[in-house]
Amino acid sequence: MKKIVLSFYAALLTIFSHGFAQGKQLSPDEITGLYWSPQKDAKIEIYKRGDLYFGRSVWVATPRKDIKNPKESLQKRAVRGIELLTNFSFDNGTYTKGEIYDPESGKTYDCKMTLDGNNLKVRGYIGISLFGRTEIFERIK
Repeated sequence: MKKIVLSFYAALLTIFSHGFAQGKQLSPDEITGLYWSPQKDAKIEIYKRGDLYFGRSVWVATPRKDIKNPKESLQKRAVRGIELLTNFSFDNGTYTKGEIYDPESGKTYDCKMTLDGNNLKVRGYIGISLFGRTEIFERIK
């Protein structure tokens, strides 16, 4: 029985290591492009500046001002054009150490992102990633 269990684990290890070795490596710049916001009421452009990645709104369904911004001087700016995603570094398949600004609440959160096919999983959180929420941004083809 012990031999069967050990053989089973050895087979699993072989399958998983072979599968991961042949998996497609993500190029850091694959994230760049246009995405729908989760509610499809805005288009977000992800772009690279230097070694970091950013995202700005390039279209909004309902033009409006950034009235919830805690900085009074920014409350008169249009939401379209705002840099919503800032300072992301690419680290082993994940975009980390960035922030996301939510114009609906005027709050900024720590953030990390992962690309899964045509979906960009954006996780905003406070402190640690466990205390947060993930939203899906769909790539615009």
